[in-house]
Amino acid sequence: MEFRDLKKQYEKLKTEIDKEIAEVIENTSFISGSKVKKLEEALAGYVGVKHCISCANGTDALSLALMAWKIGEGDAIFVPDFTFFSTGECPAAEGAVPIFVDVDARTYNLNPERLEEAVRKVLAEGKYTPKAVIAVDLFGQPAEYDKIRAICKQYNLLLLEDGAQGFGGSIGGRMACSFGDISTTSFFPAKPLGCYGDGGAIFTDNDEWAALIRSLAVHGKSGEDKYNNIYIGRNSRLDTIQAAILLVKLKAFQEYEIDAVNQVAERYKRALENSDLLLPEVKDGFISSWAQYTVQLPEKVNREQLQAKMREIGIPTMVYYAKPMHRQGAFAGTDSEQAECPVTEQLCKNVLSLPMHPYMDEEQIAFIAEHLIHYS
Repeated sequence: MEFRDLKKQYEKLKTEIDKEIAEVIENTSFISGSKVKKLEEALAGYVGVKHCISCANGTDALSLALMAWKIGEGDAIFVPDFTFFSTGECPAAEGAVPIFVDVDARTYNLNPERLEEAVRKVLAEGKYTPKAVIAVDLFGQPAEYDKIRAICKQYNLLLLEDGAQGFGGSIGGRMACSFGDISTTSFFPAKPLGCYGDGGAIFTDNDEWAALIRSLAVHGKSGEDKYNNIYIGRNSRLDTIQAAILLVKLKAFQEYEIDAVNQVAERYKRALENSDLLLPEVKDGFISSWAQYTVQLPEKVNREQLQAKMREIGIPTMVYYAKPMHRQGAFAGTDSEQAECPVTEQLCKNVLSLPMHPYMDEEQIAFIAEHLIHYS
C-alpha cells in the first residue's frame, strides 16, 4: 500500500503524460517553453486571479513574494506554529523575524484570536514592525480568511497565503490561492496537484507585484532586455517538462480527483467516527483538497509502537509534524523561540496521518480503519 499512490495515478494518465513529455523532448524547449505559459494561464483561470507566475518550488514561491514586498530586517511576520519548516524559514532568510502563532485544534490552521493577540503583543513591545501574515492552508483546508483578512486590514498587514497543501480547496466556491494579497503553492509530487520533481507558483491580482516577481524569478532581468538585470533576483523557473505533466494532471484534478479524494475522506469518517480517535474537521462552506488525512490519537496510545504495528501489516503512516516551529533548532536563541503555543505542542505529540489519495478503494480504507482502531 502506498501513502500517496502516484504509480496508480500515472497508470491512469500514462498515455497523455507520455505524449506531453515526448512533445517537449522533440521540440527541445526545456526551459520557458510554450507549455509553461499555457499552464500559468490555466492555473490562473482555475484559481480565479489575474496572474500566475510559475517557479522552481513552493519555497521559492514564498521567498519571491516576500522579496517583492521588500520584507527584511526589523520586520515581524506572523506564521502558524504548526506547519512545514519553509513557512517560517522564508521570512527568516529575508532577515525578518517569524512570530509563531498557535493553531485551531481541529482544523490545524492559524487561530485568528491567537493571531490578533500576537500582533498586539509585538506592537506593545515595539521591537519589531508587524508587516505580514503567512496563513497556511494545512492538510488541504483553507484557513479562516474572513477573520484573518479583517485582522490584516485593522493592523495594516499584508496577507500571504501559503497554499502548498491547499490547492483545490475552497471557501464558498472561492478557490484556495486566491485569498492572499499574494498566494503561493507547491507542485512537490506528494501535494494535491504535484509534478514529477519540484515546482511552484505564485498568484496575485496586483499587476505591479506580478511583473516584479516574474523578473525576480529570472535573475531580476528586464522585460525588454534579458541581459539587463535591474534587480538582484534568483534562478527559479519551472521546467517545461514539469509544466507538460501538470497540464495533464490539472485536467484530471478538476474533472474527478477533488471529488474522489473527498469521497475517500467521507469513507474514512464513516469508518472511524465511533472510535476514540479525534477526526479532522472541515468547517461549513469549506472544501478540502485533503493533502493529508490526519487524526489525533488518544493520549494513552504510544504513537511509535502503533506506527510499527501498522507498518508490519503494510500500512504506511506519517507524522506531520513532530516538532513545533518555535522549537526548531534554527530558531534557538532567537526571539522566534519565544512562543506560547499549547495546542501545537499537543498536536505534535498525538497527530497521525493516514494514506490519502484519490485512487483509494473501499477495501483499503476499511483495512486501515479496522487496524487503526484495533491498535489504538
